[in-house]
Amino acid sequence: QYKELDEVLIKRALKSYINQADPLKIYFTEDEIESYMNLSDITARKILNQIKKNDYTVFYNLNKLVQSSIERFRDNRFLIMKEILEKNNINQISLKHSAFAKNQNLLFQRQKAHVNAFYQSQKKRSKIDTEEKEKKIFALLHKKLKRNEDKFLIDNEEFTKEKRDDLLATYILKAISKSLDAHTNYFSEDEAYEMRLALENEFEGVGLVLTETIDGVVVADLINNSPAKNSNLIKEGDIITEINGESTLGLGFDKVMKMMKGNNNNEVMLGLKRYDNEDSSFWTVKLEKKPISMDDQKLIASYELYTDGIIGKIELKSFYENSNGVSAEKDIKNAINDFRKKGKLKGLILDLRDNSGGFLSQAIRVAGIFMKNGVIVISKNSNNEMRYLRSIAPKAFYNGPLIVLTSKISASASEIVAAALQDYGVALIVGDKTTFGKGSIQYQTVTDKKAEYFYKVTIGKYYTVSGKTTQIEGVQADIDMPSNYFPYTVGERYLEYPLKADQINDAYNDNLSDLDSNIRGWFKQNYLPNLQKKVTFWQNLKSKLIENSQTRLSNNKEFQNFLKHQVKIKARLDGEDIELENKTFEDLQMQESVNILKDMIMMESSLKKAS
Repeated sequence: QYKELDEVLIKRALKSYINQADPLKIYFTEDEIESYMNLSDITARKILNQIKKNDYTVFYNLNKLVQSSIERFRDNRFLIMKEILEKNNINQISLKHSAFAKNQNLLFQRQKAHVNAFYQSQKKRSKIDTEEKEKKIFALLHKKLKRNEDKFLIDNEEFTKEKRDDLLATYILKAISKSLDAHTNYFSEDEAYEMRLALENEFEGVGLVLTETIDGVVVADLINNSPAKNSNLIKEGDIITEINGESTLGLGFDKVMKMMKGNNNNEVMLGLKRYDNEDSSFWTVKLEKKPISMDDQKLIASYELYTDGIIGKIELKSFYENSNGVSAEKDIKNAINDFRKKGKLKGLILDLRDNSGGFLSQAIRVAGIFMKNGVIVISKNSNNEMRYLRSIAPKAFYNGPLIVLTSKISASASEIVAAALQDYGVALIVGDKTTFGKGSIQYQTVTDKKAEYFYKVTIGKYYTVSGKTTQIEGVQADIDMPSNYFPYTVGERYLEYPLKADQINDAYNDNLSDLDSNIRGWFKQNYLPNLQKKVTFWQNLKSKLIENSQTRLSNNKEFQNFLKHQVKIKARLDGEDIELENKTFEDLQMQESVNILKDMIMMESSLKKAS
């Protein structure tokens, strides 16, 4: 939408800088940031002209305000600590704030509430039976807050001028990039690393999940099939005291993590300490770093018997792909083959409720499992240039009754798959009324480990084969089935600066207009003869399927209790003083999806017999 910096983006960028520094709204008062949050057009134009001359004084001055607010909170933390240690009652107020504090007193109350909430949470996690341990809680909180605060203290005497300039430039780039739209962003090297792990679902290491407590950096979890887990020598709660013979006592979480990653050797020697009642023991473990697959973020396959066959259920958490050839497409095909070995596969549920996206290439391949050749998604950039992304498979790998189960947080690549299968009519969508609504395209350098800078920038929008975009509107469910996310305000429309939705012409009859003439001949001969046609079979049965489902659910006491509980959660979120019971429910959405699928199987069978 924006091709160059203008007054609108300047206003947004300054707001973004403030929100980076104070996302919880516990550092600033309203009057302190008023001049930055509500710039006049004249002031914005003046700042724009300064920036065009490489004069970033406004950001430097704003950062001075950030630094003074940090120093104030650090002073206040000691006052708050003293008050809590003296066992004075702390009035616990909400930790979520939509606006900045009106004055210094209200700001102090917010800060006190956050410090006290951390103090109480640590008391629940650890045995705090001495004043020394109580003080350790505040030291830990200070260390955690300081980790982020120090990045803004660019006038720190320990920093070289180059380091100061680099820190300020990073936050300016973050602020300006986030002013463009909801998904453009600039990342630090550590942030890029975390994103890369999420996309590839694989990393090299020893398989320890660490956290920081008053006792130091401790083991929070061990990843299955990892060197740490397979050693049988490490447990949750063990304290990391040494790495390769170097003490970690007193070091913060970031430094310990760098010591773990920074060793270029394939092995790491850990010194660990474990408390058993009043006794403690120390030992060392040598672990070899290996590629570790995050299996819990991949695919979960299960099935249940039905008539003379089975119903398959595949839960896919992301559209992953890594350098070892592991991918969502291959894992789904393997799961389907495994189902077929167990019996006749009568129907399939693809569960994307907790899937927020992944690699576009995998979304196209996964959609292609369930259809023949055809356009899966169309991309259009800011110059209105269109590119058609196709599945090339003359025969569907699976073409039986299919349900795609979605929720409010099914996003991006999930929406591409759900929309494509819905548009072609080969699946019915069951779930929340609509999905997240992310239909924008980002170019990114995050997956390039050798990139000099890490960023993602929005370059266009996606459209389904029907010409609709999932942007803002998401994918509308064929059969509405509220999920656990029903009470929550979730979706692209609620983010800052989302792109608008629009529509283009459909591409069911693929004219190959975007292809080079050198390869168009091959597509005419091998692709077009097996083009997926739009199927209306399941849509024609939809009204009866909805009627059957509504009848079942209206008589299902557990589901009605679930709905009442969700309504209470929403009322509580809206500020009503409602007491909530700590209830857990079975996976009612999956249960009813299986029932809908059984109806689809029976209806298909009856119609085949009738014909």
